[in-house]
Amino acid sequence: MNYLLDTQTFLWFIENNKNLPDSTRSLIQTTQDNVYVSIVTPWEIAIKTSIGKLALSKPIEALFPLEMTTNSFILLPISYSHSIELVNLPFHHNDPFDRMLIAQAMNESLSIISRDTSFDDYGIHRIW
Repeated sequence: MNYLLDTQTFLWFIENNKNLPDSTRSLIQTTQDNVYVSIVTPWEIAIKTSIGKLALSKPIEALFPLEMTTNSFILLPISYSHSIELVNLPFHHNDPFDRMLIAQAMNESLSIISRDTSFDDYGIHRIW
């Protein structure tokens, strides 16, 4: 089983935030499967930091590549097929970043690691 990290999960993981359950942290750290981080994640983080909704310990341009390498995460680009997946995606969720994560998870058959229960409405496998 391969995994896709939600943006909040990625942030809590790299910040050692106590809101991330120990079992989830352990899964991310010890899995032998692939752990993907969407290109949507640094995009969302950059927007939130630039408008003052998010503060990081280091600038995103330094933090993101470091954490991707340190944790052996795989960057998942947005493909044409991911974009087309959005056409038939119902609007249970209005957040455009989350909608792309859902489309990517569906298209790539990935389990999404997130505490956001709204992902459940899309029939994708969510782990928390």
